[in-house]
Amino acid sequence: MIGKIEKKVIEVIATDRVYKTISSMSGKLDRKRPKLAKAIDLSDFDNRFVGERAYARVETDDTMKKSRTLRKAIDEFAEKYPRHGKILNGMIEEERAARETCLYFGVNEGCKLTADDYIGVMTDLGFTQATAIRLYPELMDESRKLARKRQETERSILIG
Repeated sequence: MIGKIEKKVIEVIATDRVYKTISSMSGKLDRKRPKLAKAIDLSDFDNRFVGERAYARVETDDTMKKSRTLRKAIDEFAEKYPRHGKILNGMIEEERAARETCLYFGVNEGCKLTADDYIGVMTDLGFTQATAIRLYPELMDESRKLARKRQETERSILIG
């Protein structure tokens, strides 16, 4: 019994340590992606660029967004305070105009990124060159699996 519990505790500790490491790197990438995207100025290209291997375009959309809600809490509040609940629900239902500018990007058909492209990003994250080279095949296997599941060819980043 004690051995089973300790094994589970050790699994939690190991999982947490892996989580912290990957989460930290994920945070770095989350901060880096918008900065890199915002640094791309396509104004000289009429906001559309097609290179040898990759393409990008900037689009600005005027969209109507609904407020996000914590529906259960709001319903409970409205039940307890009907008058104020009506006011709150009215505010939530109100739509607000939003303007979003996104950078859309992808790889041209028949083109691929090289191992050096990926290894460069990994070394920027703090991996040594040797570690990045060792991790590259596994990372690409996982990336391909995700890409097959999602079947997405184009991605976007909100830049404004």
